[in-house]
Amino acid sequence: MSTTTIRLEDDLKERITEAAARAGKSAHAFIRDAIVESVTQAEFDAEMDRICEERWGEFLKTGEAVPWEEAKAYLEATVAGKKVKKPAPRKLF
Repeated sequence: MSTTTIRLEDDLKERITEAAARAGKSAHAFIRDAIVESVTQAEFDAEMDRICEERWGEFLKTGEAVPWEEAKAYLEATVAGKKVKKPAPRKLF
């Protein structure tokens, strides 16, 4: 395990100390958990961006998609526990 030094403004360090105490953690654990959460979110965002770019490229290539109203109806029925047929993409332009 490596060590990294970060510089914090005094007021931020105090806020971290207080927040950590409220959470029942040490300042170190609080900061580490915040970093893990931030990195996890950044990785998730990057993967979502990748998927969106891939799907957008496929849409531009084929012009096929599922209209929003059909997609919404499918999602609502699925969430309600109904068995419904997945809508098929079709040429939109």
